Amino acid sequence: MTMIGMKKRTRIGFWNIRTMLEASRLSQVLKEMTHYKLDLLGLSETRWNGNGEFTTASGELLLYSGRAMGEKHEYGVGLILSKGLKKSLIEWTAVSERLITARLNTRLRKLTVVQCYAPTNEATSEGKEAFYGLLEATLYKIRQSDITIIMGDFSVKIGDDNQGLQHVMGRHGLGERNENGDIFIELCANYDLIIGGSLFPHKDIHKATWVAPNHRTFNQIDHMVICKNGRGHFLMSVATGVRI
Repeated sequence: MTMIGMKKRTRIGFWNIRTMLEASRLSQVLKEMTHYKLDLLGLSETRWNGNGEFTTASGELLLYSGRAMGEKHEYGVGLILSKGLKKSLIEWTAVSERLITARLNTRLRKLTVVQCYAPTNEATSEGKEAFYGLLEATLYKIRQSDITIIMGDFSVKIGDDNQGLQHVMGRHGLGERNENGDIFIELCANYDLIIGGSLFPHKDIHKATWVAPNHRTFNQIDHMVICKNGRGHFLMSVATGVRI
């Protein structure tokens, strides 16, 4: 996604990186971030415990939020801000091992970004309720004057049927809606959010954010949603979520 209205167009992306425990993983992520010319990169499944921030050797600012120290290395989310964008950071919050937020200055209005890593469609009802309850509590705290972006791995399939849901999504989703999709769409409707990846026509291969090992099954389970009052400031590109 490209945001219009800062000093220049600001490119925003998000990836499920599966793990950052390997020593070489961060350098690989930064290399890909540079390749795609991203200013802000959201990370899902970092598997880092604890929370904190540090500046990389090349000058980017990495914010991360994970499980408590000493617990199993699971889940984990993060945000990487480019050398230029990190100057715009106002504050950030490590909400949980599945949620992290950052608030930024822009020439338009303040921008709040929420990076997510949701439970899978097969997770327990209790796990899903806990995640979405915490996400709603997080959204409730965001100032109404802010432009809001929520992005990440939601394990959500929304499909292409938007009958009665035109205020939430377009007709260009991929696959058939699953249970998580129903929950996700209800959340978006309640908070005046629009599912960006469903708005524009693209080839299915470009919509897919997950590919099965047999390279025959494609799903669109990573999403970026935008508050309605901020939609006009954004351009949505293909493949906003990429598995690396």
